[in-house]
Order: sequence, then structure tokens, then C-alpha cells
Amino acid sequence: MGSRKKQMADAIKEEKKLVAFAKLNNCPTSPRKMRLVADLVRGEKVEKALNILKFSQKEASNRLEKLLLSAIANWQAKNEDASIEDAELFVKEIRVDGGSMLKRLRPAPQGRAHRIRKRSNHVTIVVGANNNTQS
Repeated sequence: MGSRKKQMADAIKEEKKLVAFAKLNNCPTSPRKMRLVADLVRGEKVEKALNILKFSQKEASNRLEKLLLSAIANWQAKNEDASIEDAELFVKEIRVDGGSMLKRLRPAPQGRAHRIRKRSNHVTIVVGANNNTQS
């Protein structure tokens, strides 16, 4: 029983080495605008995703590019012996969740007030390596 648990633990450790993630919290962009850019790179190889983000006109693409570079660096820190080119890294998962909202009041006609909701979001990028290239 003990050896089986050890084998399972080793398998989980190997699986964790194949992925790395990076998080961006309270980014002052609405989640809807960020999801438009996130959908462009979901499932793409890292090199292609970086090119898409670099040449995208959206403002959210700058933040996502920086976050993707951070996730790649985190993967590199976990796997010092492996090279990025051989691992064939790809964007395994990218998740955009709503963050906290700043609520402001804007004057409206006839003495009324309209509420302005300044939205923010949380982004999580998970970068994974193809299993068949790692030994």
C-alpha cells in the first residue's frame, strides 16, 4: 500500500512539472474586453500566442503578453534542465474572472444620479508542455 502511494505521488509531481501558471489580479479592464483577447490565444503554442498578442490592437493584449511571459518564466524556473523550444509549450488554459467593482455616481438629468460600475478582472494563464517530448 505504501509503495503505491509513493508511485501516485511521483506521478503527480511529474505532472506538476509539465505545467506552470501566472495570475493577474485586479486588472482595471472589464472582463468582457479581456475575454476577447484571451479567446485569441487559448490553446495556441506559446510562440504563436506571443505574436498574436504583440500585434493585437487591443489594450488588454499588452497585459496578457506580459502575463504569458511571466508564466513561461515560471515554467522555466520549474524545469531548469529542459529548454522551451524542445518542450513545445502551449497555452493550456486561460481564465478571465470578474474582479472587484468600483461604484461611482454620475449626475443625470432632472436631479437624478446614474451608477457607473468600473469593472476589473482576474486572469489566470496555465502553460503546459507536450508530454511526448519530455523524457
